[in-house]
Order: sequence, then structure tokens, then C-alpha cells
Amino acid sequence: MLPVGPVGYGNSPYSAQSSFAGNPTLIALEPLVEEGLLEASALGGRIFPERRVDFGAVVPFREERLRMAFAALPARGKPRSRLDAFKDESRGWLPDFALFRALKRAHGETAWAQWEPDLKRRRRPALETARKELAAEIAFHEFEQYEFARQWRALRKHCRSLGIALMGDIPIFVAHDSADVWANQELFHLDEDGMPAVVAGVPPDYFSKTGQLWGNPLYRWPRLKKSGYAWWVARVGATLERFDAIRLDHFIGFHRYWEIARDSPTAERGRYVRGPGASIFRALRKALGALPLVAEDLGVVTPEVKALRDRFHLPGIRLLQFAFGDDPCAPDFLPHNYPRRCVVYTGTHDNDTTVGWFNERGGAESTRSQTQVERERDAALAYLGSDGTEIHWDMIRMVLLSVADLAIVPVQDLLGLGTEARMNRPGTLEGNWEWRFASGALDERIGARLGELTRTYGRWPEATE
Repeated sequence: MLPVGPVGYGNSPYSAQSSFAGNPTLIALEPLVEEGLLEASALGGRIFPERRVDFGAVVPFREERLRMAFAALPARGKPRSRLDAFKDESRGWLPDFALFRALKRAHGETAWAQWEPDLKRRRRPALETARKELAAEIAFHEFEQYEFARQWRALRKHCRSLGIALMGDIPIFVAHDSADVWANQELFHLDEDGMPAVVAGVPPDYFSKTGQLWGNPLYRWPRLKKSGYAWWVARVGATLERFDAIRLDHFIGFHRYWEIARDSPTAERGRYVRGPGASIFRALRKALGALPLVAEDLGVVTPEVKALRDRFHLPGIRLLQFAFGDDPCAPDFLPHNYPRRCVVYTGTHDNDTTVGWFNERGGAESTRSQTQVERERDAALAYLGSDGTEIHWDMIRMVLLSVADLAIVPVQDLLGLGTEARMNRPGTLEGNWEWRFASGALDERIGARLGELTRTYGRWPEATE
């Protein structure tokens, strides 16, 4: 799954307003009706697009109904006692997040760095006054997080009863306009105004000719190290309460990361800075035990990055779409070169769908020329032994037959959808994260076909018994 935090700028889950909180938009309203906190009639009245998420309409619609449910919450009784218990177990992050959300609403959703100095710098008298004046709004956000956690736990329990594990995602960096940074300013490179002194990104790569200017503030790793990486330990621990395994986004950044001047228009110019290396993983292992982490090691994978990954026995990632191009690393993505300790994808949220990738024409609007696209397509067809008619199933079959310990197929590829179903275009700000999976789209025919391939290549538990 993509990160499930409350989305921020551009509706991106990689720009969440908290590393610990859940996204209120994911809260189902039906359970609130079942609990008597919401009238069934409140669920109607709006028809939303089936294939795209209209964030501008969905977010206020759901918030209005969540506020109705909160207003109906009894002052005493079982629901209130469960909420109090949740607040107590979440005291490490919930008070700051709820206050952050209340203050953002009071300031018209402006970024925290634009608040008055006493609130921006978190001076105690100002915070105590805000907590008193915004007590009702703070309580609402606490209720939202309680309801998210309650429903998520029910989801995970149901999945476990079916033998299904959940794999989550932790972005290495966090959004500047987040409770994480506001509440822990000393851990980030910020100037006197609370703005990032330098920002994160990656140099030019497969996804963008000018690199990717993410804009996230960068960590003060020495300060984090002094605390035993306490904030990171808490972050990973909280994520493991929701997921059975975690994809660690931009693993390369733990060895070295690309530092860019704050006012740079692109990510082309920057410098590599050494990251925390093995020390952070030693701290995580000491605090949390075994690390069910997957290292997203796509990009410039130096020997040092590989050594760090292998030192902690973390599986890396292989991406089949990267296997047929001109990049010198392309052979590493061919299935016959995979190690067992890896996770293979047909494509990720940053890639086009398999059908879209295969049918791309190349040229000015692409990172590949027309010649490159044609050469890549020919190489893929030859390797797959395919005529391209069902390129998505050919690619699915290839990742399943590989020796990789885990194979992941985006649902868009199971459905054979084209570029219209792409989730994200790195380096762009609009139209991302909106693709919506329609209920019933995965029919019995697709299920049977996937099941057959899964059994054939020994990825069904019963097939290996």
C-alpha cells in the first residue's frame, strides 16, 4: 500500500501531514451508522466519479459527516472509554498532531511557518492558550484518529483471518508542513523563519530529465543519533502496528542523499551528503527486534548501498519495466539475474501501467526517445516470448515465475489498464494520486487466471505443502 497518512500538498501520500496519523478520508462511514453515530440518510446526496478521486468534493463531504458523528458521541459509555484508551496509548504523537490540525484550521490551512512567532516556535504559553481555545476542534481530530485506528485494526484482523499480510510504505523524508516537523524542529535543517535551509530530491534519472525536486526538509542526522534515533524508532514502531512488512522508500538516502539549495528551480544542481548508514538500522533492530523491511534501492545503487542493504539482510527491489532499456543496470532487472532475497514488481506507483509503458510512443513529452521506446519494446517481446497482445499478463507471468521471494502486481496491471490509470508522474504536481479502483472490477475471470499462475509457479501456500 501507499502511505496511509493524512495527505498534504498535491494530495500526495508522500507529503503527509503526519507520519503517525491516519488519513481521515479513508474512514468508512457505514460503521458510524452501525454504531448509531450517524443517520443512514447522511450517506447519500452526492454521486462521485467512479474512476477518479475528486478530492475537492470528497474531503469536505466526509469531514462534514465525521463531525456529525463526533457531535453524536456520548459523553460517557463504552465509545468514550475506548476513545480515552486510544488517546492514552497514542500520547507520544496524538496531542501534537491534533493541536497542529486545529491550528491549521484556525489559520485557514496556511503552513505552520506562516503562523505568529509564538505558535510557530512552540512557546509553551502560546501552546497552552491554543489548547484551551481550540479544545473542541482538538477533540474532533482525536476522534478522527481513534475511528481510523479502530477501523484499521478491524481490517487487519479480517486480513489475518484470511491469511493475508499487509505491506506498508515509509517515505524516508517528511513534509515540511507537517506535525512531524513543527513538533520536532530541532531535528531538521531549518532557518530562523522555520523554512527548510536545504531540501531533498534526486538528480536527473529515468523518471525526469531535470531530476526530482521533492522539497522536503533534511534531517539533522547527528542530533537524531544522539537520541538513539528515538523519533525514527517511534515512527517505524507505529507503522508496524498497522503493517506486517514495510517498504522503506528511497533506501539509498540512508547511505547518501541529494541536497539541493532551497531556491533551486530544479534538482539538477545539488550535492551528495552522507546519511546515517548502519547506525540507524542498529538502533531500530535493538529497539524493535527483527526488521521486516524492504529496501527500495532503485536509482544509483553504489557498492556501499548494497553493502548496507545486505548487512541487515534486507531484500531489495527489482522492477521488470526497467529490464529492457539502455541503462547499464538494466540486466540487473532481468528475472534470470534475480537473487532470491528481493521483491519484484511489474511496475510501481511512479511508473506508467504496463500497458501504458508498452504503448508509449516516446518523444518530447517522454523521458525516452521514440527510438529508445521501440528498441525497449522489441527487447521485451523477445525476452517474454510475446506478441504483445496481452503484455500485462506476460509481465505478470514473468514476475511470478522468477525466484524473487515476493512478487507484487499493481491492480492496474491485473486489469490491463493504460496510461489513464497511472497513479503518479514524478516531477509533476497535478492530476496525481487520483486513480480509483472500481468495486467489482476484479472479476472471477481475472481471479481464476491469477490463481492459476500463482499455483503454477509455487506462490500459493498450498502449492508448496
